[in-house]
Amino acid sequence: MERYQHYINSQWTDPASGEWFLSENPYTGEPWAEIARGSAADVDKAVTAAKAAFEGEWGEMKPTQRGKILVKLAELIERDAARLGEIEVRDNGKLLAEMAGQTKYVAEWYRYYGGLADKVEGSVIPTDKPGIFNFTRYEPYGVVGLITPWNSPLLLVGYKLAPALAAGNTVVIKPSEFTSASTLEFMKLISEAGFPEGVVNVVTGYGAEAGGPLVDHPDVMKIGFTGSDVSGQKIYEAAARKIIPVTLELGGKSPNIVFEDADIEAAVMGAVSGIFAATGQTCIAGSRLLVQRSIQEKFTARLLEVAKEAKIGDPMSSDTNIGPVTTPPQFKKVMDYIDIAKQEGAHCILGGKPYTGPGSAGSQFVEPTIFTGVTNDMRIAQEEVFGPVLSIIPFDTEEEAIAIGNDVVFGLAAGVWTSNIGRALRMSEKLRAGTVWVNTYRAVSFTSPFGGYKRSGEGRENGQEAIKAFLQVKSVWIAQETSTANPFIMR
Repeated sequence: MERYQHYINSQWTDPASGEWFLSENPYTGEPWAEIARGSAADVDKAVTAAKAAFEGEWGEMKPTQRGKILVKLAELIERDAARLGEIEVRDNGKLLAEMAGQTKYVAEWYRYYGGLADKVEGSVIPTDKPGIFNFTRYEPYGVVGLITPWNSPLLLVGYKLAPALAAGNTVVIKPSEFTSASTLEFMKLISEAGFPEGVVNVVTGYGAEAGGPLVDHPDVMKIGFTGSDVSGQKIYEAAARKIIPVTLELGGKSPNIVFEDADIEAAVMGAVSGIFAATGQTCIAGSRLLVQRSIQEKFTARLLEVAKEAKIGDPMSSDTNIGPVTTPPQFKKVMDYIDIAKQEGAHCILGGKPYTGPGSAGSQFVEPTIFTGVTNDMRIAQEEVFGPVLSIIPFDTEEEAIAIGNDVVFGLAAGVWTSNIGRALRMSEKLRAGTVWVNTYRAVSFTSPFGGYKRSGEGRENGQEAIKAFLQVKSVWIAQETSTANPFIMR
């Protein structure tokens, strides 16, 4: 069995408590690794190392040199992408077909921000004050805490780590206790790329024992978090007590809206991708499928045909379409929501049960599940399930689609399927979501800002917006001549 230590100050370090916990393979249900159980003492050690690096070699390093190290890291990621993908599958049960491509794609975040590191420029301000030279400069916060989830560990580390490092910060990462292994394996590449000691640190463990002390630590100057809205709220509240900034990428209840003029076959595939890919365990899942009533019967029939063909089984197999739910608590949550939907009066037309058929192992498989007869006030339509559970909701008019689409506390993403360009533009304007896809779904890029409205988050990741989220602006005023003017009035 593998044993993974903390990564602190570029050294593999045993937990201060001497305690470890097991990481289980979601497909088999069997433990395969021991993970260090972190505590406040481990967090303090990591933050101390990160602060020393910020005040030392890393803090003195020019942006161009930081960028070169990030580009080197990108090359190493591409080299080891297949191995990292396999580790992620073993940890979270997602398809190797997706994770292998995803881990390779992660390299682009470090290449992009490596190139951007020395291109953040301040400005000379033409003030109204005579004899004054005023300019701005962007400066890093210092030590940044990053808390990442279990569904796409390395990708979501990349969303945060790449811009944070490009900006000149040092970092302590607390990955999910369910999927820590790939982040720790990634640290081997951090070391090989040539990052100075203490620049990147990883403390593993549970949220209350390691995540909480990281947020609360007095030397942590900013937090980046991806996870549930409930956990995000707690982190936001803790950060507010310290008055430090946060970037929060939280949950969603995204509408995937199909109009009668859509390419039906493409929209069906988009609906399947939106909810059954990654076993529905994505924050951007199109869990509410809004279908114009005139095509509802035809569309639903075709959707059922495609969904029934999905092959459930070993995520390491190239022909598997749907793998297991990642964690036992999440499996229970999904099954509970299926029961709630039935109790609310929704009609289950597909699935609705644990899967124990061919290809299954362990006990964490859920059948692809589709409900009709759903109204938008039902819990199944309002609350994030984070599993392969789809609610079909009919609508008649464009205005009704917008109203239903926006009638949730979340606003992470939305999909629109139509051949009418005017409608596409109107919908993209009216939907209250951080991302709107038109005639596609689940597309992301290192170049494009990502984040949510309402309870789906705060701030943006990816693109040029992200690096500035890890920088603070300083205004510098220089008097060209000294003055003996009245010192008791504002200049």
